[in-house]
Amino acid sequence: MNIARQSKQERNLATGQDAVDVQAFQRFYEDNLHLIYRYVYSKVGNREEAEDLTSQIFMKAVRLLSSERGAGSASWQRWLFQVARTTLADYWRSHYRFPLDSLEELLDAGWQGPSEEVSLSCPDERPAERVQRILQALPAHYREVLICRFLLNLSIKETALRLGLSEANVKVLQFRALKRAAELESVVTG
Repeated sequence: MNIARQSKQERNLATGQDAVDVQAFQRFYEDNLHLIYRYVYSKVGNREEAEDLTSQIFMKAVRLLSSERGAGSASWQRWLFQVARTTLADYWRSHYRFPLDSLEELLDAGWQGPSEEVSLSCPDERPAERVQRILQALPAHYREVLICRFLLNLSIKETALRLGLSEANVKVLQFRALKRAAELESVVTG
């Protein structure tokens, strides 16, 4: 049904029976081409892709053009941007589509699956013990900030009040403490 309507519209456009609609659409196209192109370009960041997608958007608009929509109305422009959004969604969906049978291909190629020894940490050590060992290896001011923030679950403001520091200082200390803890993790657990 939709195909029959599209082919009828295309025949009408080709024969000039809807000349008023074609002229209105042409004006609308000229008025909105740069808006749609800039919108698409901002989403894909590539000139060639943006040009291709913009042309696809306007081709869809021509095919979906209905006589009850006026080419000069604001609702028509909103509709055009909706066509642009769905076209971009389709583009990104196809661009990042992963093959569904990739695991089967890996198994066919001889992959045995994950090994049993996946754990990077010491298997006998509990997470709480690892945390305590890392905290003990940190300088006292880093340890205090991490304990307040993550073990006592205090906010930045509450931590600053408790330690007598500014909020900005707590943020800096927290960042440095986390960075240092990440560096120490391999040393302490290794």
